[in-house]
Amino acid sequence: MQYDVYAIGNALVDSEFKVEESFFQENNIEKGLMTLVEQDQLDDLEKALKERSELQARNCGGSAGNSLFAVSSFGGNSFLSCKIASDPDGYFYSKQMNKDQIHTNRVSSSQTGKTGRCMVMVSPDAERTMHTHLGVSDSIASCDLQFTAAKNAKYIYIEGYLVTSPGARAAVIDLKKFAKKNKIKTAMTFSDPAMVEYFSEEINEVLGEGVDLLFCNEQELKIWAKAETLESSLERLKIKAKQFVVTQGSEGAIIFDGNELTKIEAHHVRTVDTNGAGDMFAGAMLFGITHGLSFKQAGNLASLASSEVVSQFGSRISRERHLQLLETVKTGI
Repeated sequence: MQYDVYAIGNALVDSEFKVEESFFQENNIEKGLMTLVEQDQLDDLEKALKERSELQARNCGGSAGNSLFAVSSFGGNSFLSCKIASDPDGYFYSKQMNKDQIHTNRVSSSQTGKTGRCMVMVSPDAERTMHTHLGVSDSIASCDLQFTAAKNAKYIYIEGYLVTSPGARAAVIDLKKFAKKNKIKTAMTFSDPAMVEYFSEEINEVLGEGVDLLFCNEQELKIWAKAETLESSLERLKIKAKQFVVTQGSEGAIIFDGNELTKIEAHHVRTVDTNGAGDMFAGAMLFGITHGLSFKQAGNLASLASSEVVSQFGSRISRERHLQLLETVKTGI
C-alpha cells in the first residue's frame, strides 16, 4: 500500500482537564511545557485533577499520531510505528487508531507493561501544559520500524519528543538513513519548547545534516537557534531545513518553500484549548503538499484547521469537518 506519510512517535492516551492558574504553583508544575514523569507521579496528578475538575476529553494522543489523524481525516493514507502495552489503554489506543483508518504496527507492538499516558492541563488562557509517562513507548527502537511501509511513503515524519530516549533516537537516525538511501523526503517537528531547551544536543543529533521539512513554533525556533532576532533564527533554520513552517499562534505562521518566506494569516477564533494545534498544522500541511496543493495553499489549509482545533476542547475535530475545511480552501484557490 502507498502512504502519504509514515511516522514514528509515542503512543499516548491523552486526558484533558481545565485548571486554574493556581493549580500549577500548588503542584510545582512548570506551565506551558511537556514534562516527563514517573507512573506514580502521573497517578497522583490525575487524582489531584479529578478532585478539582472534570475530564474534558480523552483521546489517542502523541504528536505524530495527532498529525496522522489529520492526514487520514482529510483523505490521505498514513502509517504509525509506535509501541503500546496489552492493557486497557493499549486496547483503547488500538481500537481508535483502527477506527481512524491509521495503519500501525499495533499487533507486533503490544507487550507487557503500561501504555503511555498524558495529563493535559488547560489553563484559562487556553495554554496547554502536559505531564507524560511514556510507559512502553520509552522502549521504542529500530526493531519497531516497518521499513516496507516506510519505503512506500511520500514523507517520513519524525516526532521531536522521541529524542528523550536513546533507543528512539537510534531508531530515528536509522530511519533517516533509510529515507536518504531510498530518496524519501523527511519531515520533523521539534514538538515542544522543553525538547529544544532541555534536550538540545539530542535534537541536533537527530536533526543531523538536516531534513526536507521542519515544523516548529516561534518559541522553539528561538531557543534552538540561540539567535537574537526572529530574522536571524529563520536564516539559521534554512541551513538545516530545505523547507519549514514556523507557527506563531494568533499571529499565524511563517512558511519557507525553499525559495521565499511567506506569511500565513491566522483565522481568529475564541481560543479554548491550544493542545494539538501544532500537530494539526503539521498534519494538514503534510496532507496538502502530498495532494496537489501548493506550499502556500497547504499553509492556508493548516491555519484554517488549526483554528478549528483551538476553538474546542480536545486535539481532534470530526472527519466531516476536515472535508468541509478542505473544500473551503479548494474553492478559494
